[in-house]
Amino acid sequence: MDVLGAHGFGPWVGVPCSYLRPFIDYVIDRDDLRYIAATNEGEALAMAAGAQLAGARPVVLLQNSGLGNLVNPLTSLLDPFRIPALLIITLRGDPDGAPDEPQHALMGRTTRDVLRALEVAHDWFPASDADIGPAVARAVEHMEQTGRPFAFILRKNVVGEYTPRRSAQPAPESPPAAALTERPRPARREALAAVLEAMRPESVVVATTGKTGREWFELEDRARNLYLVGSMGCAPSVALGIATTTDTPVLVLDGDGALLMRLEAVASVGHLRPPRFVHVVLDNEAYDSTGAQKTIAPSVDFPGLARACGYASACTVDGVVELGRAVADAQRVPGPHFVHCRIALGASKDLGRPTIAPHDVANRLRRTLSPPLP
Repeated sequence: MDVLGAHGFGPWVGVPCSYLRPFIDYVIDRDDLRYIAATNEGEALAMAAGAQLAGARPVVLLQNSGLGNLVNPLTSLLDPFRIPALLIITLRGDPDGAPDEPQHALMGRTTRDVLRALEVAHDWFPASDADIGPAVARAVEHMEQTGRPFAFILRKNVVGEYTPRRSAQPAPESPPAAALTERPRPARREALAAVLEAMRPESVVVATTGKTGREWFELEDRARNLYLVGSMGCAPSVALGIATTTDTPVLVLDGDGALLMRLEAVASVGHLRPPRFVHVVLDNEAYDSTGAQKTIAPSVDFPGLARACGYASACTVDGVVELGRAVADAQRVPGPHFVHCRIALGASKDLGRPTIAPHDVANRLRRTLSPPLP
């Protein structure tokens, strides 16, 4: 950080990854540095482009699984305008490293190939203190001479641990209009249990990536469940595809960080108006699966957004009893319906992962929704 600071780098813009947690927490703790929490990687790069045009030397932080979100601004913004930015990209699914989750395997094998195809100069993130100065100097020289970005690929355990002193995103000065006088927030598992009790048994449930899908699997594994791994923010869009292709009721289990990553899904659901569609957002105002960095959710009126986009109803509920009642009520009249519930941060330390492979989950659901002809 001292070397980068000496070269005038900042602001730091990004989307959390567990490998990046020490970086992000350290930037937040430094009064002379600035971290901007982006909702997705493409937005982070676009904000970095604006910062560079305004005279800054931005750094974009991301996991390699979000590299796809960078393709458009990399090729159609930074390249034609010759806007340089320093990228730090974590290498999940490292083919030469320890086994990782299945959603990281393909991007882990192809990260460098993707960067080569996009003509992004890159190198390994320096693994020793002695390598940092020369590595940063090479990156700076490349950006100054070409006007193009440069990427460091960060492997696991290269950056040391860091204990943060402050949270990753300050709370807004005033809560959104839909905010309630809150009781103690329920745990995610309690909220999911209330949804499970209230939902129709024939519902297809699409659970967002991370701890939501993992806890839902532990509560009740069933053929009509789809546990997303990776594909952050895509749960409502996948559910929308199911809801507009079949007449089965569909229930989405979403999170605030995931929803913020792809808010366009709310507009599409509101436009297509699937009548048997319930969108539940469990909001802990944090990226709980990557180190609990704060999201910008406290300043967003999610139900107001859903209503503006055309949902038949939208509400914020306070507690598991109200959550279960709202889900039950939403299934009685044509939708789509939006139910927002604030929950507590954290999960069980021994939380497992689905023991069924993603492609088997998909095949199981496919056979359920479209059984083979006799």
